[in-house]
Amino acid sequence: QVEFEESGGGLVQPGGSLRLSCVASGFIFRSAGMRWYRQFPGQEREFVAFISSVNDISSYSDDVKGRFTISRDNAKNTLYLQMNDLRPEDTARYYCNIYNSHSNWGQGTQVTVSA
Repeated sequence: QVEFEESGGGLVQPGGSLRLSCVASGFIFRSAGMRWYRQFPGQEREFVAFISSVNDISSYSDDVKGRFTISRDNAKNTLYLQMNDLRPEDTARYYCNIYNSHSNWGQGTQVTVSA
């Protein structure tokens, strides 16, 4: 079945960086557009970034544009999110998924930005 294992979160000071990873299984990863989402306590998951299956075309939410970079390694079935210049408002749990799916969520990885 489709599964995702997110990792790489942690506690970081404002202005710092983190690199999140998402190992995917149960589908043909290289053929799937992928998204990162994040969820604040008590809220629905929100879109963060997208990468296409062909030519690595990417898009970002306005909140993270210019600070976050999404990438993928199809040989490793892994999706990445490089997060730079982190802000306290980036504190959330981060998830990955196939771009048009809202099921089979992984556990996510917690990112906390605090001094």
